[in-house]
Amino acid sequence: MTIGITGVTGTIGGQVARFLAADDLPLVLLARTPAKAPKLPRAVVRPADYGDRPLCERSLEGVETLFMVSGRESETRMDEHRSFIDAAAAAGVRHVVYTSFMGAEPDATFTLARDHFATEEYIKDAGLAYTFLRDCLYSDFLEGMVGDDGVIRGPAGNGAVAVVAQADVARCAAAVLRDPAAHAGVTYTLTGPEALTMAQIAHIISAIRGTHVTFHNETVPEAYESRRKWPAPDWEYDAWVSTYTAVAAGEMEHVTDDVETLTGRRSMSLKEVLLAE
Repeated sequence: MTIGITGVTGTIGGQVARFLAADDLPLVLLARTPAKAPKLPRAVVRPADYGDRPLCERSLEGVETLFMVSGRESETRMDEHRSFIDAAAAAGVRHVVYTSFMGAEPDATFTLARDHFATEEYIKDAGLAYTFLRDCLYSDFLEGMVGDDGVIRGPAGNGAVAVVAQADVARCAAAVLRDPAAHAGVTYTLTGPEALTMAQIAHIISAIRGTHVTFHNETVPEAYESRRKWPAPDWEYDAWVSTYTAVAAGEMEHVTDDVETLTGRRSMSLKEVLLAE
């Protein structure tokens, strides 16, 4: 069984590739910039750009199981996803393991979760076997939400979020890819061991880093205004703000044991992720 892996120059795809290379599995590493792909045993590197269907169809030749990391956020991401999935089906890929998002629904508060739902449906409609890994917000990203003044700002209220470590997501993906037939047609929701409010997250970061971090609960209009200092299209402002409003709505608070089910080990807490960095 040849496994194709996208996102190999990034954190999750790169970790998945290394996990599977250690198992001596035949891999096809797919990258927009092949020169940046990791050098791994029994792995060949091929170029791939989600929006270039002919290129992807050639590069996916011989791949039976495909790990599809969701594409970079952009206004054309859904078109690129469709193009890549069409290429996979035409190339003879049988099973797609896709990194989706927790609560992916057509009416999800978090706007980008709607794209993930649409991608899931497109994979199903293509007639491919599938496994969906619906990841919660990454705990690795939380420090990046702290402003230069030590404040996390957003309209999250007292909502909680069950943040998950990227390393846990990679371990789960590798577990599925080792035996994809056992996970066909299954959707997993990957979370950490606890749901935390933004105020609790600020407190944990403060305690681990020895800094003073606080949370300010903005109104939605305040959230849009405070982000205007970064030039961006409207869809991106909507995504940034709706990350917090989805937390406030309780759409990211449910804790699951899917990480432990897939990997045999308890999911990492935010504290453990910060200490590991």
